[in-house]
Amino acid sequence: MKVLVVSDTHRKNENYFRVVELEKPDMVIHCGDAEGSEYALTEAADCPVYIVLGNNDFFSRLPREIELDIGPYKVWVTHGHNYYVSMGNEHIRREALVKGVDVVLYGHTHRPVVDRSGKVTAVNPGSLSYPRQEGRRPSYVLMELGEKNKLQFQIKYL
Repeated sequence: MKVLVVSDTHRKNENYFRVVELEKPDMVIHCGDAEGSEYALTEAADCPVYIVLGNNDFFSRLPREIELDIGPYKVWVTHGHNYYVSMGNEHIRREALVKGVDVVLYGHTHRPVVDRSGKVTAVNPGSLSYPRQEGRRPSYVLMELGEKNKLQFQIKYL
């Protein structure tokens, strides 16, 4: 199973459309700040699309957080702004541990990271529209459930 993880598209969706066409995922998870593009983002993918509420998703009825089962893994999706992710991922990782999840997917910082230290894997796909990491390349994460149900993560850039 191939899961496309994106975040912080901020209504600038061209790169999202490109990546969906390129990767042809089995599922899309958007970690917030779609800014009213929920319908367009969902319609562009030929698979289930899950989107959570970001700090810029004003007047939206999106869920603040969701929990999904992907294979044998429990995955928590949140934008991250309520968990101080701009200061690092320690707080959100502790919260994920309390929730009993295996993986937390979050956005907000516009910087990609896959942190497999400890019992919880913390993943931020960065931003396809407004990247903030060194080099400022639009980024996303492919999360794949491979052989023997092993979960693999790959940060990819446009």
